[in-house]
Amino acid sequence: MTSIRLPSDVETKLAAIAKSEKTTKSEIIKKALNSYLESCFITSSPYDLGKDLFGKYGSGQSNFSTDYKKILKEKIRAKHSN
Repeated sequence: MTSIRLPSDVETKLAAIAKSEKTTKSEIIKKALNSYLESCFITSSPYDLGKDLFGKYGSGQSNFSTDYKKILKEKIRAKHSN
């Protein structure tokens, strides 16, 4: 068994939430602690964490990392065709 001391403002907020949800303060603390512990042990690779960001920085287009040669050639042709 573990005991914790909470600041009075946190204790007040916790009591209000427990009353409104018709549960105990202990149950709320258990749920919060379990959620925190699960998030600590998530094993994602750095790639998985950032894959939705790769290739989109600044432009919003996702094909720059794969089609960069094609895009560069088109820009050069457009510049020199004028």
